[in-house]
Amino acid sequence: MNIFIFLIYIVAYTVAVVLGLRYYTHMLQLSSYQFQGYFRFLKSRPHSYGLHVGFLFAMIIAAVISDNSSWGKGMMLLATVFLVFLCIQYLPRTAKKKFVVTKRVQRLFVTYGIVFAVLMIIAFVLYRTGMNTSAGFIVTDNDRIPVIPFETSGKKVAAHVIAALYVGFLPLVVALCNLINKPVEKRVNDWFIHDAQRILKEHPGLRIIGITGSYGKTSVKYYLYTLLSEGYRVLMTPESFNTPMGVVRTIRENMTPMHEIFICEMGARHVHDIKEITDIVHPDDGILTSIGLQHLETFHSLDNIIDTKYELFDAVCEKHGEGPDVKGLGLKFANGDNEVITGNKRHKNVIYYGVSEGCDYRATDVSYSADGATFKVTTPQGETAEFTMKLLGEHNVTNVTGAIAMAHALGVPMSKLKMAVRRITPAPHRQELTRHGNVSIIDDAYNSNPMGAKMACNTLSKFEGYVRILVTPGMVELGDKEEEYNREFGVQAAAAADYIILVGSDHTRPIKEGALSAGFSEDRLFVKENLNDAIALMYEIDAGKQKVILLENDLPDNY
Repeated sequence: MNIFIFLIYIVAYTVAVVLGLRYYTHMLQLSSYQFQGYFRFLKSRPHSYGLHVGFLFAMIIAAVISDNSSWGKGMMLLATVFLVFLCIQYLPRTAKKKFVVTKRVQRLFVTYGIVFAVLMIIAFVLYRTGMNTSAGFIVTDNDRIPVIPFETSGKKVAAHVIAALYVGFLPLVVALCNLINKPVEKRVNDWFIHDAQRILKEHPGLRIIGITGSYGKTSVKYYLYTLLSEGYRVLMTPESFNTPMGVVRTIRENMTPMHEIFICEMGARHVHDIKEITDIVHPDDGILTSIGLQHLETFHSLDNIIDTKYELFDAVCEKHGEGPDVKGLGLKFANGDNEVITGNKRHKNVIYYGVSEGCDYRATDVSYSADGATFKVTTPQGETAEFTMKLLGEHNVTNVTGAIAMAHALGVPMSKLKMAVRRITPAPHRQELTRHGNVSIIDDAYNSNPMGAKMACNTLSKFEGYVRILVTPGMVELGDKEEEYNREFGVQAAAAADYIILVGSDHTRPIKEGALSAGFSEDRLFVKENLNDAIALMYEIDAGKQKVILLENDLPDNY
C-alpha cells in the first residue's frame, strides 16, 4: 500500500473516531445515559450510517483481495475517502444544549480507549500470525495477485475487519462502553448520594419540601421560592435539576447551615423515579402540581404516571403519618383543578388549591390581561386577600395559588405574600414574556406536553388585536399517542393563531393535519427544516399590527 495513502488513512481514522465518539457521547448525554432514549435516537437516523457501512465493506474487500494489489489499494483509498467524509459529518456544530465533559464522560472516554486497544491488539496478533506468504502468485496481464493459504489469509482478513469494526459500529461502541461502565457509575453515584444524605443529617432542623407533577413543578418551585424568601432562608434545586443526581449535586454544592427550607423539584420519566429521589431526601411536605400524559414513551400508561407521582405523598406519610403532625410537618398540597388528581384521591388530609369550587385555597374574581392577572385567594380559615401578578395564563393563577397556600401554611402572612406575588417572574422558558419593539415573544420552549400546549394556545388567544404566530416542532415522548395529541394540538393552534410555523417534518405532520382539518388556511401554515429558518420567517411576517409569537417547545439535538 502506498505510504502516503496509509498515512492519510491513519490520520483520517483517528480524527473520525475522536469526532464520532464525541458526537455520540453527546447524544447519550442528552438521553440522560439511558439506553431507551439513545437507541430511539439511533433508530431515527438510519440514513446517517451509510458512511460507516461503506467504510466497513471497503476495508473487508481490501483485506480479501489483498491491500497490496491494485484493486486492494483502490479499496483502501475508497475507505480513506469514507473516513474523510465521516470527519466532516461529525465536525462539532452549535448545539442547543452544549456537550459537557463531566467526570462521567471522561470515564467513558477511558473505556473507549481500552476497548479500542483490546481490538487493536487482537488485530495486530492476527495480522502478525497471518504474515506467512509461502505461496506464489497468479500472473495476469496487469498485475500479480498473491495466493495465500486460506488459514493465513483468513487471519489477515480478520485483522483488517477487527480494525474496521470500531469505526463501522461506532454508535454501538458508545452504548457498549456505557454498559461496561454501569457498575462503576453506580458506585460513584452511591458515594455522592451517601455524602448528600450525610449533609442532610447535619441539618436536623431543615424542612424539605418536595414538588412534583407532570407539568408546572418548575414554575411552582420558582414561585414558592420567591414567597418563602419573605420569611425564611431557602435553597431550591436550580433550573431543571430534578433528577436524583441533580438533587444530590444541589445538596453537596449549595447546602449551608444557614438554610431553613430546601425546595426539591422531583422529575420522573420512569416508574419509581420519584421514590428514588424521596429515598435520598425524605421530604417533610409535598406539592403535587398536576398529573397528565407526559413521557408516555417510558411510563407506558397513565396509571403508571399516577402511581409514580403519588410516591411523593407516600414518602411524606411514611415520615410523618397522614399528617400534619404536632409540629405541623407532613403537609400535602395538590392541584384541585387537575381532573386526574381529583379523580384519584389516595391520601387523607390533602389540601387542595386552585380556582375550582371546593378547593381549600381557592382563587376567585380572576381577571386577565396581556400583562398578567388579578385575583383573590380565600384561605381555609376564611381570610381573603387580593393579588396582582405579572404572569401570563390561567394555569399560572392555579400555580401561584399553590405557592401561596404552602407559604401561608408555613406562617408567611397574606400581607407579605401580596407584595411578594407582585415580584414573581416567570420560570425560564415557561411562558416567559419578552418584548422587542413591536414584537412580543412568549417563550414556552421547555418540553411541551398535551395540557401545556393547550394552556399555551389559550394564552396566545388572549392577545386580541395582535398578529398571533405559533412556532413549534411538536411534542415528543408520547408513545403511541404522539400523533393523536399532536393532531389535537393542531386543532387548538388553528383556533389561537393567525400564522403557524412548524419546525421540521418528523413530529409536525399531525399538527398540520389537525390545523387544516379545523379550517386553518394553508397559506398561513409553513414548515421549516430548522429553528433558525423558522425564526427568520416569524420576523418577516408583517400584517401591519404588533406581533406576539409563541415559541412552544424546543426539541434537543437528539430528536
